[in-house]
Amino acid sequence: MTTLENISIKGTSPLLSVVVPVYKEEKNISPFLKRLIPLMEKLTQEYEVIFSMDPATDQTEEVIVTHLKKNPKIKLLKFSRRFGQPMATLAGLQYSSGDAVVVIDVDLQDPPELIEVMVKKWREGYDVVMAQRSSRGGETWIKRLVSFLGYRVISRIADVKIPSNTGDFRLMSRRVVRELVCLKEVHGFLRGLVAVVGFRQICIPFDRDPRFSGKGNYNRFLGSLRIGLNGIFGFSTFPLTFSTQFGFLVAGVSFFMSLTYLCLKIWGVPFPMGNPTIVIIVLFLGGVQLISVGILGEYIGRIYEEVKQRPKFIIEKTWGTFKNPIGSVKES
Repeated sequence: MTTLENISIKGTSPLLSVVVPVYKEEKNISPFLKRLIPLMEKLTQEYEVIFSMDPATDQTEEVIVTHLKKNPKIKLLKFSRRFGQPMATLAGLQYSSGDAVVVIDVDLQDPPELIEVMVKKWREGYDVVMAQRSSRGGETWIKRLVSFLGYRVISRIADVKIPSNTGDFRLMSRRVVRELVCLKEVHGFLRGLVAVVGFRQICIPFDRDPRFSGKGNYNRFLGSLRIGLNGIFGFSTFPLTFSTQFGFLVAGVSFFMSLTYLCLKIWGVPFPMGNPTIVIIVLFLGGVQLISVGILGEYIGRIYEEVKQRPKFIIEKTWGTFKNPIGSVKES
């Protein structure tokens, strides 16, 4: 089994990589690094911190550059346009070179101190160490409700096991990262992709703190909803099966209603029948059809995105030295 000490002796690559997707986070960069860097230096002198940044109008880029000039182990990937948090995370994973890679948010809701526990579990032989939220400080009840329902649905219908209350905050071994970046899916639902890769995994509970500063620019209500839908449609065909089964059920109920009306008519039994009843039935059937078409459209849309094979992200500029995906070294 690979251990922390054995990897340190090799000295051929950073032992620990930390991937941090950022967008409009100028006030959180310095406090985050103030807590992270001492921890990394305590764990190992061989580390790298990779910020994956969507272009922003604030001073996020300038703040990061100021820090990386003081510490060459801090690096930055800047995209040509906004690609979103999932792609920013995958880019950081692809450009990382550590024997273990940690993905963490910069807003300090995910405590950097938990990385030490993750490394310990990694040394015990786990390839994936996920931080599982025991509480969700600073989140609105609507987001908590959406998260609760989303995880419940995904856990029941997904083709792979995706632990509940786990975000992207996790440690992954090099072989897990290597398999992840080879996957072709463009939705970037990290929780599901890691479950697809497999290997030995474990969850460690923690209490999630409120944001240190500002409002979240990633994963607001609609963003969280979209991520949840990626988890449902990207890792299960159950919605298609359900829409088919529900369609047969509605057709069966309609048939028996028609048969009942026919029998009552033949026997001369009075029953309410008129425009309101017809309108309600038509609207109900129309709603079922639209929902079924929408479910089908979600899958077709994902097929469309996959077959285009556009790049998941485009790097405009880098700061620091990276081992790029083809193995050479790129420096800016």
